[in-house]
Amino acid sequence: MKNSWLLAVTLIVLIGCKNKRTTLTDDQTVSSEEFVDFFPEMRLPYSIADTSLLKKNNDSALIGNKIFTQMVGDTVLKRVFGTRKPRIYHIGRVPVKKAETYLFVKAISTDKKAVYVLTFDKENKFTAALPLLVLDTDPQTQQTAGMDSRYTIVMNRQRRKPDGSSIYRKDAYVYNNAGVYTLILTESNEDVAATSDVVNPLDTFARKHKYAGDYVKDKRNMIFIRDGKNSKIMRFFVHFEKDKGACRGELRGEATYTQPNIAIFRESGDPCVLQFSFTANSVTLTELEGCGNYRDIKCFFEGSFPRKKEPKPRRK
Repeated sequence: MKNSWLLAVTLIVLIGCKNKRTTLTDDQTVSSEEFVDFFPEMRLPYSIADTSLLKKNNDSALIGNKIFTQMVGDTVLKRVFGTRKPRIYHIGRVPVKKAETYLFVKAISTDKKAVYVLTFDKENKFTAALPLLVLDTDPQTQQTAGMDSRYTIVMNRQRRKPDGSSIYRKDAYVYNNAGVYTLILTESNEDVAATSDVVNPLDTFARKHKYAGDYVKDKRNMIFIRDGKNSKIMRFFVHFEKDKGACRGELRGEATYTQPNIAIFRESGDPCVLQFSFTANSVTLTELEGCGNYRDIKCFFEGSFPRKKEPKPRRK
């Protein structure tokens, strides 16, 4: 009798193991249930830092691009990776009893690295995705993200300024019944930092390109342009304040010249896209897609900034 019981338990275990996928390669046919179950279950709270994206990944966690696209669509990764096909690795899953399941994944290409949280409903159908971390090329920036025991998603970003002070931002999201992530909290010291003088973090970079220079409306609204790693790339820093300081925005990054006098920024993990249109004496800034992570909600990256004349060198 005892042997029969052990045999029954063994058969149940073998059946369970047989149904669980150990790989998700593009030559396989995979159901959404198998896709979700491929992720190892993990406990909350969970936290990840941007430095973890630099560590070597286990190939046993690899997910085929074709399978990933079939499950979540082709727009989730495009905002960060464009047409590239990154290597995708599972991190883990967090199931909510009789409700949704959260899947955490890493996406890695040669020049971009990101972490996402994906949500599948109780029928194992994909409903929403949110980028948690996108590796920043700025060594002065640190990022962490995670989920607490109440399924609240928290993202922290901190950047050290050239004067030694730090600017931080904390955003908290929850997944709601409408099937979307909702921002429920933002904490930042950006308002306090903005009361001091604006420091140009690009001041030491070369400015040999014809459009490199300082474009300044006043001491609180300015764009600094410097040379990039090649002639098609420019470095920029934008700081603006409107409505007597009630609405502010700031962003540092690299943009690509798509036309001789037009450069486009689209290096963020959110949908932020900026256009810089140059003339000999000014630059016009246009927010093509939402850059809400870098500004207050009631203002935008926009407007024309006159080029500041460079002082002529004194004759000896």
